[in-house]
Amino acid sequence: MEVFAHGGAGSQPGEPEPRQSVLETAVARGAGAESPLDAVEIAVKHLESDPQFNAGRGGAVQSDGVPRTEAGMMTGRGSVGAASSMEGVEHAVSVARVVLEETPHVLISGEQASELAADFGIETGQDLWTERSRKRWDAVPEAPEGGPRAQLEWVKERFEGADTVGAVATDGATVATATSTGGRWFALAGRVGDVPQIGSGFYASETAAASATGAGEDIAKSTLSRIAVKAVEDGASPAVAASDAMAEFEDLTGSTAGIIVIDRDGNRGEAFNSAAMQTAASGNR
Repeated sequence: MEVFAHGGAGSQPGEPEPRQSVLETAVARGAGAESPLDAVEIAVKHLESDPQFNAGRGGAVQSDGVPRTEAGMMTGRGSVGAASSMEGVEHAVSVARVVLEETPHVLISGEQASELAADFGIETGQDLWTERSRKRWDAVPEAPEGGPRAQLEWVKERFEGADTVGAVATDGATVATATSTGGRWFALAGRVGDVPQIGSGFYASETAAASATGAGEDIAKSTLSRIAVKAVEDGASPAVAASDAMAEFEDLTGSTAGIIVIDRDGNRGEAFNSAAMQTAASGNR
């Protein structure tokens, strides 16, 4: 099993070595899986549990002071599942898999997504705060009381962040991808980013799979992951596809992002225009 994972495109991490070690453990665990779908879920779950990354525990906090999680996953055979806006759910990627395997839908959100998770044995009601996220939240003035309209200026002044985690995998016959995030800091409560949107934060076809990270609104507008996979379908190597997709993204948006790509044969590609994007891979390609 070939597995390739990223820890998010964003600023240079203060302690890159521990983060890299977690990424390498994540791909090693995924490489022992029975299928590409298992592999990406296992790898992403490991990253969701580590507060060094903006997914699961320790993720970003929205304008009402609540951390919410979201994820999406897809196989090369066209099976898709995504979940968003979940409170108290560390393993959003596992909820996305429930949507993929157990429902006739592709995306479920909010309280109902959390209820679905609980019904299928995924732990809910978890405390996703960490000392670091609490300190960051407490360092800013409270958002104004009232509805979303009252908070808009507060959000516009503070909305930031780009990190996301994701993994792609292949067993030589098919591919899979999964992406998970806590979103962007100080977003309006209920905001849904690119991560659970098919073709934006994640995409797969029979040929290749991709996982994107970065400025979510711009990734969603440009469908970054779909662009990269399409390039492989048209004959580009994953390395060229990732580079060309990022160049097109930057031309379209002027924003920052990153992407990883793997094809069915295990060839890999990555590109980013942020300060940093850490990755790890099993195999030698």
